[in-house]
Amino acid sequence: MSLIKSISGIRGTIGGRPGEGLSPIDVVKFTSSFATFLQRQQPGKRLRLAVGRDARLSGAMVDRLVVGTLQGMGIDVLETGLSTTPTTEMAVIDHHCDGGIIITASHNPKHWNALKLLNARGEFISDKEGKEVLRLAESDEVCFAEVDDLGQVEENLNTIDEHIERVLKLKLVDREAIRKAGFRVAVDAVNSTGGIAIPRLLRALGVDQVVELNCEPTGHFAHNPEPIPQNLTQISDCVRDNHCDLGIVVDPDVDRLALVCETGEMFGEEYTLVSVADYILQHTPGNTVSNLSSSRALRDVTRKYAGCEYNAAAVGEVNVTTLMRETGAVIGGEGNGGVIYPELHYGRDALVGVALFLTLLAKRGMKVSELRKTYPEYIITKNRRDLTPDMDVDALLAKVAALYKADAAVEKVTTIDGVKIDFADGWVHLRKSNTEPIIRIYSEAATETRANELAQQVMQQI
Repeated sequence: MSLIKSISGIRGTIGGRPGEGLSPIDVVKFTSSFATFLQRQQPGKRLRLAVGRDARLSGAMVDRLVVGTLQGMGIDVLETGLSTTPTTEMAVIDHHCDGGIIITASHNPKHWNALKLLNARGEFISDKEGKEVLRLAESDEVCFAEVDDLGQVEENLNTIDEHIERVLKLKLVDREAIRKAGFRVAVDAVNSTGGIAIPRLLRALGVDQVVELNCEPTGHFAHNPEPIPQNLTQISDCVRDNHCDLGIVVDPDVDRLALVCETGEMFGEEYTLVSVADYILQHTPGNTVSNLSSSRALRDVTRKYAGCEYNAAAVGEVNVTTLMRETGAVIGGEGNGGVIYPELHYGRDALVGVALFLTLLAKRGMKVSELRKTYPEYIITKNRRDLTPDMDVDALLAKVAALYKADAAVEKVTTIDGVKIDFADGWVHLRKSNTEPIIRIYSEAATETRANELAQQVMQQI
């Protein structure tokens, strides 16, 4: 059993003893502490929170616990039912809520679930705020409401349609161009709520030929739900067998978007953001942001446009959105297929990613595989170095940073999130795990061989 508390929320496995997994007692504990945190931000105000969930098997159970706890805290609830992470974020904004809770473990397997906590802007709470929620959970400061002050529940099962309507109204989404292109698109939604949202979005965009794969939101995931190449052989075959122009894959909560070329080959999850950013920058030049572990390709594409600058944030969506605001970025996200388009909202959103990518594809008039070849080619490799539990990881990383700062062959050393070493032809990013005595080592270069060489060089120093 596992229970992990991080900047991404409270996540854990279902079952077992309280405190060892995400048990019903833990759900109540962390929901009530979050409610207390929000109430202290606006004392005396009757609060209203949006709640949504993905389709995983434990979702309905956790949802009832969350909603009941919020009622018990004297908070009104906008219950959106089966939803997506970006849809719930949009519901907070559009329905003027004071925050929200998304019940999803994202790409984790079906025996996991989680509480993702949103502020009144429909964005994840900060690390500092999250630590206060955790402190409250371990305190005796939570106080439930008297019977006359219990929260009320309003059900709204139309928020996905509302979200789609907002996407369709975006200036850079061209429904007519998409309709005229006559695309045939396959969708793998891994038996979660993307099976509701993505086919519905595609048809609203004018895509009449939609091949649905694993689109029934049963929660029985047909394969490992993380949208990475080794888990996507089924959609690759489906695209080829059905002569599709494009394959679309989303994770269970629909904030990550992976694309499949008409050949059945992966477009590359790093290149979802790169391609969408290319389209946005053509029409609205500005700055871009991704995290330190994302591909250098976004930097290269950004620099094609005069006056546009690329910046890198620490890993974590809230860190990316914070830097996007600070730099006035017009597009940003993470290299795991997460597109953040501030024109709609500050959150990773596969729906807006689909709409913008299809518009780009229709306007370019080329196949997906041809479009992919227009972008810089980089390969990312992922390694790890196991450490002993008593080792001072921070001191170790500091020594590595100091070593490479003195190296004339190094362009830049960044220490805002572990250590990132930029070489002329690639980079290596070292981050310590929050849950294991290991250092994660990501590296990127134009070839896998060179990426591995860079990683091995740094690992030898460790």
